[in-house]
Amino acid sequence: MPAWIKRLAHERLLIAFALLAIALAIIDPQPLATHQRWLQVPTLAGLLGLMICIQGIRDSGLVQHAAAALIERVHSLRGLGVLLVSATALLSMVLTNDVSLFLLVPLTLAIGSISNLPVMRTVVLEALAVNAGSTLSPIGNPQNLLLWQYTHLPFLEFVQKMLPAFGVMFLLVLLLTLVWMPRDRVILHAEDIDGHPVSSSQAILSVLALISMVVMMEHNHAVIGALLLLVPFALLEFGTLRRIDWLLLATFAAIFLGLGHFAELASVQHALANINLENPLTLYASGILASQVISNVPATVLLLRHAPDPMALAVAVNVGGFGVAIGSLANLIALRLAKQPRGMRLLHAVSIPFLLVCAPLVYLVTRWLT
Repeated sequence: MPAWIKRLAHERLLIAFALLAIALAIIDPQPLATHQRWLQVPTLAGLLGLMICIQGIRDSGLVQHAAAALIERVHSLRGLGVLLVSATALLSMVLTNDVSLFLLVPLTLAIGSISNLPVMRTVVLEALAVNAGSTLSPIGNPQNLLLWQYTHLPFLEFVQKMLPAFGVMFLLVLLLTLVWMPRDRVILHAEDIDGHPVSSSQAILSVLALISMVVMMEHNHAVIGALLLLVPFALLEFGTLRRIDWLLLATFAAIFLGLGHFAELASVQHALANINLENPLTLYASGILASQVISNVPATVLLLRHAPDPMALAVAVNVGGFGVAIGSLANLIALRLAKQPRGMRLLHAVSIPFLLVCAPLVYLVTRWLT
């Protein structure tokens, strides 16, 4: 049996959502243009561009070099965890949650390879941190961008409305980091620190490519940006393209197709019409629960036309990013980048209780301040 078939057999998420997409296409046939809309080609192109850039940065040795420099300056695992979690949240506000993870998770893995940092524990905290940090910014995640464009609110007014929810989320993530990260000092594996020479040319190419890709995504030219990246990497760094996780891209394509179709089924829309979303608590609970089933971006699309208060919906679907892994696509990216055994189990063991604590606190604080 070819190696790629063996690997595909382990891609349970890809297989499940591909089967869902196929089943729905048979049960509820739709025009090709509708499937193309569900596929979200610009989002997939942006993801591909980011994967190319970050794989190039990793291949250059720059991440490993940065990891060694960082742990030489931070001496406790708790301090290192707080630094990584805070940086992840901050970057997610300005560079979106997926870009933040593509930068910080490889750095975390590199640090773990030369120290006693608990890698999967840190990655789970980073997944929580991007969901919290991206809540504040209109460009922090896809659902915020969609709602910002829908409401036409000024940038700072959107931030102001999301600030209470962000504050509760981020404080809880920081508290969890302080409690969960060990107090131990960082122990370096000295023999490994200098084992990663940096290829300056590849590092420069990859960093410039990342900057250009982010700019192209910000101006809604993700497809062009990804195509422009494929050419220089195919000519100069073809090995980088071979090491990209193409099955991750296929998994997201299957998720977009399957969940996009499910969210627009007539029966689903009819059920929503009978829910009293005028009630703030009902809207809040619906946004969270829908996110747990179909992820928070499709949940936003599903509920937006029925929600009387789009900003209340924004709070709900951002909180819904916690809980099960499918709640936010950022969770899946973090797990896939980490490639750690029992990563999904650990994420759920932390993220589901986190949601149960965070959801009522966010609701009470936002209702009290509005």
